[in-house]
Amino acid sequence: MIKTVGIVGAGQMGNGIAHVFAMHHHPVILCDLTEGRLTGALATIRRNLERQLRKSDLEFGSIDGIIERIYLTTRLTDMAAADFIIEAVPEDETLKIGLFRSLDEIVKPGVILATSASSISISRIGDSTAHPERVIGLHFMNPAPVMALVEVVRGRSTGIWAFAATTELVSGIGKEMVACGDFPGFIVNRLLIPMINEAVILLQKGIASAEDIDKGMHLGAGHPLGPLALADLMGIDTVLAISDHLFRNLNDEKYRPSPFLLEMVEAGKLGRKSGRGFYIYENLNR
Repeated sequence: MIKTVGIVGAGQMGNGIAHVFAMHHHPVILCDLTEGRLTGALATIRRNLERQLRKSDLEFGSIDGIIERIYLTTRLTDMAAADFIIEAVPEDETLKIGLFRSLDEIVKPGVILATSASSISISRIGDSTAHPERVIGLHFMNPAPVMALVEVVRGRSTGIWAFAATTELVSGIGKEMVACGDFPGFIVNRLLIPMINEAVILLQKGIASAEDIDKGMHLGAGHPLGPLALADLMGIDTVLAISDHLFRNLNDEKYRPSPFLLEMVEAGKLGRKSGRGFYIYENLNR
């Protein structure tokens, strides 16, 4: 039975995933390289829980109990106590493979190793370990506490038992899942990234303002958030990395990232996390 969930990476996705599992009564081990990143993550989780409380999505007095279920550590070896592990480090294949090789030597037998990769091959990550049958993709949408969907991605060696246990876990935290084969971009990003990229091209060519592009997709297509505001939320560096990965792996011009994305990343305009992207975010608890 899966009780304790380990999460490696306390950034935007990692702290959001920790929030979800702790809210659903799972003890969580949250690991990152520095104490500062961990305390910052916990502060973000508390702010988001307080926001939920104001919206009456939580019972009064429940926040402290949720926070207490999250154990912070800078020691990867503490993952030995977890029953299920989710990797949530940056979208870098070399980094992820190195981490999975380390986890493979630390965790208990039969513990599933899930990656939150949004475009990198689950099969390649699994094949880098001694037990590829326990490696699976678990791609939460951002922000994880808000979005209902999780993509569950089977690599070529993922065991049926690992898939079944993962789907049961996803159901237990109140999420909806879609199953997907291990192909570049999976389902959501395969469709989403070309739309964001085209919105960037419209902006770059002066066809419309960022506000009107987003308003068009919000009111005209029923999207809760326009593509440029969504890129700011995801992180423009992340959008660029996914777009570049799709272009290189699919060799299809529709996935070629706009040069304007690279210009923005080089200028440090990464979206909400840097305070500036397609929009400016002042006095924002990011």
